[in-house]
This record gives sequence, C-alpha cells and structure tokens, in this order.
Amino acid sequence: MLCMDVQGKIRQVLSETLKDDLGAGPQTFSEGDFLRALQHRGIIDDVMRDLQWTQNIQRDAERRREKGSPPKAGAAPHAAPHAAPHAAPHAAPHAADMRDRMPLNRMDVDPARRYLHLQVLGGKAFLEHLQEPEPMPGQVCSTFRLYLHFRGQRFRSKPVPCACEPDLQEGFLLEVHRDGTGEGSRMADCTTMLSICDPVHLVLIKTDTSNETTLVSSYFLDWRTVLGAPSGRTCFSVELLGVGSECKVPAGVLTVSLELFPPLSETLNGDIIATQQSLERQRTAEKERLFLVYAKQWWREFLEIRPSHQSKLVKIFAQDENGVNRPVCSYVRVLRAGRLLESPRQAARFVSLLADEKAPLVGGGAKQEQWCSLLAFVCRGKGDCEDHATLLCSLLLGFGLDAYVCVGTRAKGGPHTWVLTRGTDGSITFWESLTAHRYLHRAVDPDAAPLAAQPKPSSPYRTVGCVFNHHSFLANCQPSDAVPLCVFDFQNASRWKAMSEEALRSVCAPGATTSLPPVPHLAAPSLQPAAASNQLELEMRFLLSEHRKDLDLATVWDDHLSYLLSSALAAYETERCTGVSCGNEEFQDAVRRAVPDGHTFKGFPIHFLHRNARRAFATCLRSRVDHCAGGAITACACSSRILLWSEQHKK
Repeated sequence: MLCMDVQGKIRQVLSETLKDDLGAGPQTFSEGDFLRALQHRGIIDDVMRDLQWTQNIQRDAERRREKGSPPKAGAAPHAAPHAAPHAAPHAAPHAADMRDRMPLNRMDVDPARRYLHLQVLGGKAFLEHLQEPEPMPGQVCSTFRLYLHFRGQRFRSKPVPCACEPDLQEGFLLEVHRDGTGEGSRMADCTTMLSICDPVHLVLIKTDTSNETTLVSSYFLDWRTVLGAPSGRTCFSVELLGVGSECKVPAGVLTVSLELFPPLSETLNGDIIATQQSLERQRTAEKERLFLVYAKQWWREFLEIRPSHQSKLVKIFAQDENGVNRPVCSYVRVLRAGRLLESPRQAARFVSLLADEKAPLVGGGAKQEQWCSLLAFVCRGKGDCEDHATLLCSLLLGFGLDAYVCVGTRAKGGPHTWVLTRGTDGSITFWESLTAHRYLHRAVDPDAAPLAAQPKPSSPYRTVGCVFNHHSFLANCQPSDAVPLCVFDFQNASRWKAMSEEALRSVCAPGATTSLPPVPHLAAPSLQPAAASNQLELEMRFLLSEHRKDLDLATVWDDHLSYLLSSALAAYETERCTGVSCGNEEFQDAVRRAVPDGHTFKGFPIHFLHRNARRAFATCLRSRVDHCAGGAITACACSSRILLWSEQHKK
C-alpha cells in the first residue's frame, strides 16, 4: 500500500513539475532531471521520512510481538543526566531518562504517541572563544555541554571543545505526551499541542581544564512554531544571551531544527500560533501586574506597623540568571527524589555537596543578585546560598516536612539564607544548606526574670527578616528580628505578617504563568563510583610518588592498609548523613593489627567537591596537619573516596 501511494504521488508531481519547470514539447529527460525535479519539490524528503517512520513502527511492533510486552511509552534516545538534581512528573526518574545521542531509526518509540525531534546543528558567534586555538589530539581543553529539559525529561549532549563555532551537533527525541495529554489510542492533534505552553529549557555549561564549571546561557525555547511548518519541520537560529550582569549580551548562536513524529496531517496557520502566544503573554503580564499592585500595598501595610521594618530583610522578588524578577515563592517546589535520596538528612547532605560560589561580578561592588533556576543550578553543580536553600526546602517539602526558606543575616553580619522546619510539637529546627548542619532553636524570653535560666543560642544566625515556601510568605513583625528572640508561631498575626495565599498562587503555582520555568526532577548519577575511585587513586599515587621523589624519598604502597581505609570513609559518610558515628571501633582494631610494632599510623580526612587529582593533592600539601609519608597517603585516599559520593549524587 505504501509503494502504491508513493508511486502515485511521484507520477502526479512529476507531471506537474515537468510542465512547470521544463516546459512543453517533446524532450528527452535523463534520470538526473527526474531526481532534481523530485528534490526541488521536497518529495524525496517526505517519502524518506514517511518510510523511515513506517519502518520504525513495524520494527517496534515486531519487537513487542517477540517479547510479548506492551509498548514502552516515551522510551527514546539513550541520553545522559546532569545534573543534577528528574520518571514521571511527580517522581524521580531512573537513568533511562538521561539519553545519549542515537540515530532516530534505532529508537524504540510508541506509534500511538507524538514526539518532537529536536536537533542542534551547530553553534556560531561564540566570540569569547574567537582566539581559542584548535585542540591537539589527546589534549585537555575547555568544553561546552548542552543540557535540556522538557516536560519531565532531561537530556545532555556530549562535550565538545570550546570554539567560536563549537561542533554542537546532537539530537533529542522529546515525548510530547505527558500529564495525560493524548493518552490511550488518541494522538495529540495540533489544537491540543498548541495549548501546551511548556518550553524546552536549554542550559549551556562551560567546563574548563580544572573541571570548574561556568553557566554560559539559560534559554527557554517555544517549540510550537513547528506546528505551522508546511513540511512538518522547521530550522532556525537561536540567540543565546549571557547570564547575570551579561544577560543582555549575546553569548552565541545555535542552529536548531524541530520536527514532529509522526508528521502532522494538517498544520496550523502561523497567525493562530502567534495569537495564542500573544494571549499567553498578555495573561501572564496581567497576573504579574495585579500581584505587583498587591505586593506594594502589602509592603505599605507592613511599614505602617513599625517604622524600623524598613531595615529588615524582607525579600519579595529576586532576579534569576536571566535578569527576570520573580516572586521568591516561585523558586520553591515540592520536589520528590524517589529512591535517589532516602531521607531528609541525606537530602541535606546531597545539597551541601553542591559547591558554594557567589555569582561572578565584573569589577568591584556589592554582591550580585542572582537566584538560579533549578536546572541551571544542578547542571552547573554550584551556586550561592539562596540556590542551596531553595533546593533543600523543596526536597524537605517532598519528604513531608513543614519547611521554609529563611532570609536574614549570619553572626558575622552578612546576608544569608537557610532552611527552617517546624515539628508537630512546635519544635523549630534550622538546616544549614551549605554544610548540612542542623540546629535546634529555643527562643530566649526577654520578659523573664534576670536570674532565670535562658537557653544559649546554638545557631550561627543573627537576624531573620522573612520566611517563605511554595505557597506562603511571612514577614517578621516582632519588635526584634534577632534570631534568639524570635518566636516562630506563624499563625500569630502580631508576630508574622502573611501574604495572601491566593495572590501567591496566582503567580507562583505550577502552570500559573508561562514565565515560570518548568521544574526538573533529579536524575540518577551517570558516574561509575568504583571506576572513578580507581582512576583517581592511580593519579594521586603518581602525584605523591613524584613529589616524594623530588624530596629524595622512596615510596612503598601498602594495598592492605589502603583497603582498611574504606571502613573509615564509610563511617565518615554515615556520620555526615545521619549525625551518628559508628564503625570507628572496628577500624581502629583493624589498623592496630595492620601496623607493625615500632610504627605509627597517622591520617586525616579531607573532603573535596571535585575529582581533580592535582587540585586535591595541592590542598593536601597546604593542610596545616603535618603531612608525613603515612599522613599524606591517608589524606589522599580519604579525600578521593569521600568526594566520590558527592560526584555520584550531585546529578
């Protein structure tokens, strides 16, 4: 049937083409003339696409008949994770959600579902790398890597060398059917897909030769232009802008191709698509305008309570990496990690393993304002205290805790954010997202008798101006904003002034506005811990041997003692995750048996958030602890294996 349709189509088009393009009258046409005519009308591309899709469906059906299993919804290219920080929209996915590049005709697809094939065909105009030399074979160089998120699906490209025209060529198969769209045997049509306003979030990360990552650009792509493409495929250029203070400066250009599978039977008019997008923007702008009016009125009422409130850190809006002002409540979401994280304390440990780094600022001045979106934060693998606090609060909410982000100052006086949880018994616990430390808060009673016993402050926080989560925002209107004196009774309107939850929901709830970035899930790690540990240990041994050789010292390795360190490292990690120390007795007994008489074992652990052997070894040499032969070896071994947990769970 397919061949008959193709033949009829070819006859009809050839007849029209020959009349239009070659003129009338008796002529002799070669095979090349026929092929050029077909190619000019786009018939060859259409036939090959239909044939490829049909073969794919037949192969998929045969595979299911052989296995006796139902079709796999959404199974697509084998892509890799990142990050960080995503199976179903409400649960953490498995490693299969991160897919590497794979030819389209080899993908396992469901013929009853609609897919968007996004191809990146290369980059250009990355002028910052205009003078970048061509990397030699085997040479370590800076690389670009593109991360992508669409409707609960995460992908990443392979790394390519940084250049003015980087060779970013990658294909991603994105499943449009999510959240009940076109379920069962019903295929999502143009009208249904036009109502799907979820953008494709593209994040470009640069990794230098020392494994330091930099966020180059964060871009939201509206894919619905493909619904109006006559051939079902469109190709265009995307201008990537910088981030932070460079959010209005172009960082580079990507050439992107979009194609729907299976092809649409009919397309939409471009004016209809433009009208839909314009209506969405107008609706979003109106909601944001109304919330801004409400926020200004709320702020005036807050200042009328007490003039000193003007100096409190009450932060209602914050700028993201693209310089867009968003309500702070929109940065927090209920985030479930599935089986990737097993407890709230392990979630705190995971967040603390993401490096702390303030947004870079060109020139001097105060700290730059930048609260990153979740995908940009986990892809980069580091961020400021606000990024850590919002992620930890989201994870704790996912574990069912009553969690809030606190905005205030530390004991040293600098602005800071951390997380607070309230127990059902009224207990208050502070969580430091940068270190995973927990502090139990007991308020000091300022009206108590002078000689009455008062609890001593245990946390490093000095003041708190406001707290918020995904649906609540409360400002501290107590006479003093000092943390030791604060009572965290959020139902008491005389102590905490709350914003309207309905107003917050209008601009912060998922899907409330098209300007909110979609929230990705956490993805399973792509790192193989054992292989990475072995490689890192070999590099550290080499560096240590070379260093001791320069000191005219010989180096002898004891593999048995190295193996015994594993139990100590496991004990360190357990203590970091749970706060309980265990297994130290067995380790001490094993070391006493392994160390010969007349010898001393000396060792200390050092924790790193990277896997760069040279940086780790340099840090060991700079340590204040005396790094004798045994001490240096132990430090290297401990640091290499502890950081592997970080790298394994950081994605």
